[in-house]
Amino acid sequence: MDLRKLKTLIDLVSESNISELEIAEADGKVRIVKGYAPVTAPASSPTFSVAAPAPTRSAVAAPEVKIETGHIVKSPMVGTFYRSASPGSEAFVQIGSVVKAGEPVCIIEAMKIMNEIEADSAGTIREILCENGQAVEFGQPLFIIE
Repeated sequence: MDLRKLKTLIDLVSESNISELEIAEADGKVRIVKGYAPVTAPASSPTFSVAAPAPTRSAVAAPEVKIETGHIVKSPMVGTFYRSASPGSEAFVQIGSVVKAGEPVCIIEAMKIMNEIEADSAGTIREILCENGQAVEFGQPLFIIE
């Protein structure tokens, strides 16, 4: 994209109420974002930045991944996660509860059927990863047992 066309686009953003403009052409992509000058400049003077071409997938930094230790109990199905057997009753487990393999830890409702989910390992519940009434996916972590 030539500089005259780029200047015209910057002027267009400057004179309009839009705050961002992105143009993609065969020879590249330009993104113009209207911002405001730093505090040292008058607040009414807008500044502009022209973004570089979007980085390739390999150039994008990977998000920080939190590595969990312990055994993760995962959802065996898609459904709704419940910590107790009924709305007024006590939760199957709390953080710090000691569980045995095969002991129920929650219920997942799928198609109006309440499915008890059992601990697949013995230990202490270190973390509960879902909220009561939350929709869960197949394979989604539910609990961490140490």
